[in-house]
Amino acid sequence: MSLRQFEYALAVAEEGSVTAAAELLHVAQPSVSQQIRGLERELGVELFARTPTGLVPTAVGRAFLREAQVAVNAARRARATARAGADDMVGELVVAVQMGFGTRQLPAALSALRRRFPRLEVTVFEEPSSAELERLGRRDVLDLALMAACEQTPADAHRLGEEEFVVVLGAGHRLLAADRVELRDLEREPWVRFDHDSALDGVLLSVLRDNGLAPATVARVSQTATAVRWAAHGLGVTLVPASAVPHDHEHLARPVLPAVSQPVVAVIRSGAGPAETALLELLRKETWSDSADFSPVS
Repeated sequence: MSLRQFEYALAVAEEGSVTAAAELLHVAQPSVSQQIRGLERELGVELFARTPTGLVPTAVGRAFLREAQVAVNAARRARATARAGADDMVGELVVAVQMGFGTRQLPAALSALRRRFPRLEVTVFEEPSSAELERLGRRDVLDLALMAACEQTPADAHRLGEEEFVVVLGAGHRLLAADRVELRDLEREPWVRFDHDSALDGVLLSVLRDNGLAPATVARVSQTATAVRWAAHGLGVTLVPASAVPHDHEHLARPVLPAVSQPVVAVIRSGAGPAETALLELLRKETWSDSADFSPVS
């Protein structure tokens, strides 16, 4: 196996077809097909299912691709470290975010970082599972991660503030008349929930159980934007971090009683360089629900 094969497989998964992946990679289509077939033969498994709508990773393929992404990111960072000069950062910065966190704060901070280091390439991905973020952090794959909690040392973990959670209601919902929605008033509501291993779904279950409620699930989604849109159309209600609600849907969001929030913790990799340190400082300057507490997590 080679990094090239990993990159080809990741491109096919992203684009959904060999043709589109070849265009993305600026290589010939037969080359991509050959590399994927060779990879599947070597592994002895089928990485992609051929469907009418394109190539879709199999269950084994999804597990493989997750590890392939880790390997590719590590290789890119190694190349970047070798090329980077003291005054001109070149290469890739890998940032992972617990799904729904920092949706408004992170883009501004990254924009300022790019102005400072214009040759720096930043890769950002959302991870629904907090356990997976922990695992990637322990493997030193990530340069910086935003999450609710971690087991890192105080030198690596820094509390930025709080993410308050809000309930999103459908247009015309009776509870929109209130400034805050009491959780007990949602007892009979259907819920738009997240994937089973999602940290957001864990928050919802914990909150409802603490208040003696059981969710009636109408749908499960993978992204906060999808949950908000579906709730806005009246499919059910959903609970998301306030910063994850798009501006054009804010009128449908209400804080809940009792209040629900989670800390936002920035974790930087051991031996962080100037880019990671600069991004942390930029994130500290952003407005968070509890922006006064910038002390490291103890």
